[in-house]
Amino acid sequence: MSASVPGDYVIRSIRADEWPAVKELRLRALRDPVADLAYLETYEDAAPRPDSYWRERAARGAEGPGGARQIVAEGPGGLWLGTLTVVVEEAGTTDWAGFPVERRQGHVVGVFVRAEWRGSGLTKALFDAGREWAQANGMERMRLIVHPDNERAQGAYRKAGFVPSGRTVPLVGGPGDYELEYVLER
Repeated sequence: MSASVPGDYVIRSIRADEWPAVKELRLRALRDPVADLAYLETYEDAAPRPDSYWRERAARGAEGPGGARQIVAEGPGGLWLGTLTVVVEEAGTTDWAGFPVERRQGHVVGVFVRAEWRGSGLTKALFDAGREWAQANGMERMRLIVHPDNERAQGAYRKAGFVPSGRTVPLVGGPGDYELEYVLER
């Protein structure tokens, strides 16, 4: 089977006991050539973290009630091909950057697809699953932030239906001065 053939994978939520796979895929993502533009942490910071950290991370994004959901594409033999996480942001709160959250929304983070699966439609399938979960849980829109120099990610997000909102998000200590917000309205 070719990596570009849709149907070679299953899109699903992770389980808490899958923390070793969560760790492996995250560390792989942090070694991606554009990881410095895509993530707010480095491989060097993440790799030495104890197993307890990865267990907690998996538990927060696992199936069941909670404020986040990590979704993966699982390929033949159980290999995780890609992932994204939707974090719930409640109306009336303040987001991680200090902006007021005006309505219940899902903030997409941690997007990664293995290089050999890029361009196969897998990224859009992950986003579709994230959108379905967000809508089923009462979220009125989804959003994400992306570095202005990360053109590959911006293209993938547009293909998934996201559009620039016009808002810039300042990044203190991040890979640049600011990032761009993209949104997908319900």
